[in-house]
Amino acid sequence: MDYDPIKDRFGNLVANRYWPTRVFFSLLHMFFLRAWHVRRALRRVLSGKAAASAGDHGTEMGGGIRMLDAGTGFGQFAWWVARRFPAVTIHAVDIKQDYLDRARTLFEQASMESRASFGIDDLTDLKAEGPFDLILSVDVMEHILEDVTVFEHFYRVMRPGGHVIINTPSDQGGSDSHGDSDESFIGEHVRDGYGKREIREKLEGVGFEVDSIDYSYGRFGSLAWRLSIKWPIQLLNISFVFVLILPFYYLLTLPLSLVLNALDVSSKNDTGTGLIVVAHRP
Repeated sequence: MDYDPIKDRFGNLVANRYWPTRVFFSLLHMFFLRAWHVRRALRRVLSGKAAASAGDHGTEMGGGIRMLDAGTGFGQFAWWVARRFPAVTIHAVDIKQDYLDRARTLFEQASMESRASFGIDDLTDLKAEGPFDLILSVDVMEHILEDVTVFEHFYRVMRPGGHVIINTPSDQGGSDSHGDSDESFIGEHVRDGYGKREIREKLEGVGFEVDSIDYSYGRFGSLAWRLSIKWPIQLLNISFVFVLILPFYYLLTLPLSLVLNALDVSSKNDTGTGLIVVAHRP
């Protein structure tokens, strides 16, 4: 089953169109549980940094907060941060030029081009110049074999006291993989997911101090994932014609999916197929 081609097909429908892209981003944030967890982590970290920056009259941070969006994709999290945290400037990188061009166009259409810069960059050979106060990595590390090298680069370009937020599948069925014989629902992953101990040791091994590692997609979130993402994607893989019935499908299932997402975010999951990690450079 292919997830990325379906995702890209929807992205192509709204590419370089201001209001359709904004609606598309809102839908991504609503449907994908990872966005709920990531935005909560961003609010907590950036609210603290904004308060500290204001208390220091912006001198310590050069008058603002710098964020590296490491693997920006469509740019939905860069856009979300830019609109809600005016003290933050963003450098968004990816290995796909078309993604970067679309994100840049959105910021230009909103007359917000001064808030963000965009560039091709390989996280295993990171060229972006720091220091950054925050690095965000959403569903990227499972695609990169040389993960420790990436963490070393994150540490190198981060300002002391800066934070990294990582969202990634866990080893408890991440990528919707359930054993060696089963095909992952999401392709191009070099690992099905991380264990808590593994990612802690790798981050601490390069110098980070880990603040929190929490499971996402617990029992509530896993059901929401199947209802709102997996089953519709399976239908669209059979034929994109099924897009015509999706509004009726979501009319029935979306309220329950949103409740399940909210329960997952508000719960302390004992296990789950996702991890949200927050660490800082001492």
